[in-house]
Amino acid sequence: MATVLSTLVTNARTTLLETSTQSLAMSSPFWTDDELLVHAINGVKELWRKILDLHQGHFLTIDDTHVTQASGAYTLSGVPEDVFRVELLELRDQTTANTVTNLDYAPRPINHADFSGARGLGSVDPNGRTIYFAVINAGAPVGTPVIEVAPALTSTINLRLIYAPVLPAMTSASLNPIPGESDHAIEAWIIAHGRAKEREDRSPDPAWMSVYASDSQHLLTALTPRQTQEPDVVDALFASYWT
Repeated sequence: MATVLSTLVTNARTTLLETSTQSLAMSSPFWTDDELLVHAINGVKELWRKILDLHQGHFLTIDDTHVTQASGAYTLSGVPEDVFRVELLELRDQTTANTVTNLDYAPRPINHADFSGARGLGSVDPNGRTIYFAVINAGAPVGTPVIEVAPALTSTINLRLIYAPVLPAMTSASLNPIPGESDHAIEAWIIAHGRAKEREDRSPDPAWMSVYASDSQHLLTALTPRQTQEPDVVDALFASYWT
């Protein structure tokens, strides 16, 4: 079971020699729970960014309900507001019952020649088409990203979007969302940044930042790979032509 953030704050307080009991007995504790919680949340976000770049699918969401490319549209509809990074965009119904066949979605920069050429086609039949897409604007948590597509299609297409969402807003009652037994790394982050308040230069404590760096590196190593049944291999560039 994941640990609630308030427990990580309490554990960090023990090392900081100011437990919750001691704080209640003082008229003005040196560290408030609120400020240590800010450090805890920042530590979670720091590890989230690191783990996301492992590309091992730790935080993926599958939306096969809302996203569509409407007939004649150059922008997808129903994109979730928490999309941070698109992992896969594909036809929602992949069965033989679907009347649309051989429709693929491929990423391209919005100013790519393929994208420009596709925009000039007008609305086309979806069968056998490659649709280029580009994720633009800031995206979550600033705002819902826009996914531009081209060419436009003559019919509405339902899509499956697999994406990495941003972390939701967190409180002291939130569970630590970071996998791999990450509690100690986050506690080290809390302690390091909490002790900045004691230091003349107001920088995080270097010894505890070293603990955090070591713990986070061990964490990243343990989280890769997700399976050991078969070794990870790189697909050959022209493998599809070998047969």
